[in-house]
Amino acid sequence: MTRREIREHVFVMLFQSEFHDAGEIPEQNVLYFENYMASATPEETAYIGGRFARVKENLGMIDPVLSEATSGWKLSRMGKVELSLLRLAVFEMRCDDEIPEKVAINEAVELAKKFGGDASYGFVNGVLAKLAQK
Repeated sequence: MTRREIREHVFVMLFQSEFHDAGEIPEQNVLYFENYMASATPEETAYIGGRFARVKENLGMIDPVLSEATSGWKLSRMGKVELSLLRLAVFEMRCDDEIPEKVAINEAVELAKKFGGDASYGFVNGVLAKLAQK
């Protein structure tokens, strides 16, 4: 599985977690793996599940960074696609030394084009470019 595919799976899991209570997340993840990743190896499943968990664990650091970068936008008002993509990208930019900042930004923009509305990719790119300057 490519890094892009892994990133997309983590994004989808983050997105779906926005619609469930914290107690429901483990069951939702099991269902996701059964329905959408049946052909994945146990290693790939563990890696994707681990990345998802690490992003969720770091929301205490990620969300304030996003709040500062998106002045005038409350995270609660932001679209779930954009919020999930931004959280993943900030995690990659700030917590994953293996992924260059430019790659994290580009991948988030590409996912925004695929999953978001017409203005999603511009919004995601603008927020992440602002963060990259700091």
